[in-house]
Order: sequence, then structure tokens, then C-alpha cells
Amino acid sequence: MTDCKPLTTPAAVTKLVTPTEELFDNPTQYRRIVGALQYLTITRPDLAYAVNRLCQFMHSPTVDHWALVKRVLRYIKGTLDFGLRLAPSSSTCIHAFSDSDWAGCPVDRKSTSGFAVYLGTNLISWLSKKQRTVARSSTEAEYKALADVSAEVTWVVSLLRELGMHSGQPSTLWCDNLGATYLCANPVFHARTKHVEIDYHFVRDKVASGEFAINYVSTTDQLADIFTKPLSASRFATLRGKLNVVSLQPCA
Repeated sequence: MTDCKPLTTPAAVTKLVTPTEELFDNPTQYRRIVGALQYLTITRPDLAYAVNRLCQFMHSPTVDHWALVKRVLRYIKGTLDFGLRLAPSSSTCIHAFSDSDWAGCPVDRKSTSGFAVYLGTNLISWLSKKQRTVARSSTEAEYKALADVSAEVTWVVSLLRELGMHSGQPSTLWCDNLGATYLCANPVFHARTKHVEIDYHFVRDKVASGEFAINYVSTTDQLADIFTKPLSASRFATLRGKLNVVSLQPCA
């Protein structure tokens, strides 16, 4: 792939009309490359969604899956000098963006969670992961994503307190689903959400204790959107920049 034609996004927005079931003839090569891509996501959060999707087919990759691997490599070819920029920040406040698609996987109808955690202006943690259970509503899918980011933020706060660096201010979590936002502070929707597993309700306890503040953010400003679905080239480039993934080539 050294001389391949670069692409602007690692995942295509369009879906295969008739996906093939033909198995890839070299699954070891598939696993080796995807395994290497997992290491690359440590400094390239823009690859998280595409690589997470590829990892779901390690056991029996098809020819279509191999084509998706090559697409990711073509994107990397055009962004070899990109990386995660960390810069001095005057703020030590923690804020995080949480998002989820709903029933996005055509195979098992499970949703994909994504989050981005910032310390000041620096991105310090991110995730793109398929949820373990099928969500019966978009609110449930978003609430599960909030639970994931809440656990991550709780760990980050604990670490900062040990280092004596925590500001003491409540962490702000941004979600683009009003139902999930209301659910965190008010149990009035309980009748509609009896099927939500109990362990997800610890988010509500964090809000009640004042540790978290859950706010609504419009889908346009939802930075975690890049971790849950394929995006157009312009939208992808915008969110990638807001994640601080930029060209690290020194200016001439």
C-alpha cells in the first residue's frame, strides 16, 4: 500500500448493498494488520471507530472486511504526519462528550458508544465500542454511553486527586439526547426505562452528589460523533481538528 491513492476518511458513509460472504483467503494477515492498527489508535483517535469495527470480524474476515482494512490504510497514507497534539492549558477542568448511534449494526442491531474526555483543552481519553446488549430505544443507547464515560471520568478524577491536580469542580458531561439528559437528574421517566440495567443508574447518583453536571449539546457540536458512525469528509475533518489530531509536521 506504499504507493496507494490516499483517502480523506477511514470509513465510507455508503453501505454495501449486497455484502459478500466470501471468506478472505489470508485471515492471519488480516489479524496482523488490524492488531497493528489497534496500537496506532493510542495516538490517533480519528481511527478509533474504523479500527473498532474491523476488530469485530477477527474470527472470520471476509473479502469485504479486507477491503475496509485497505481503506483505512489509504486514509493513513494521506495522514502520515498527523498525531494527537498536547499543549499547555490554563484550565484543569474535566469535560467529556458522550454519543451513541442506535441499533447501528445491521447484524445484531447493537449500538456503538463513543466518548471523548478532555482535561482543559487536551484530549486525554476516548472510546469507540459496541454495546454489549441491544438497546430498545435511542435514550437507552445514549444512557449506556453516558454510563461508560461516567466510569472513565470517575477514574480520571481519582487519578488527578492522587496527584494533587484536581480542580475540585464538578465534571461536565455533554450529551445530545434530551431524554438521557433528563433521565440523569429526574426519575420521572422510570416507567419507560425499567428495562435499563441497574448498573447504569450510577450516573444518576453521580449527578445527585454534585460530582457530575450533565448538559445537552446539539448534534452539530457533538465531538463524540466521530466515534459512533462513518462521517462525510468535511464533517470528519472538522471533528478531527477538534480532537486535536493535527499535522505535526514543522512549518517551513
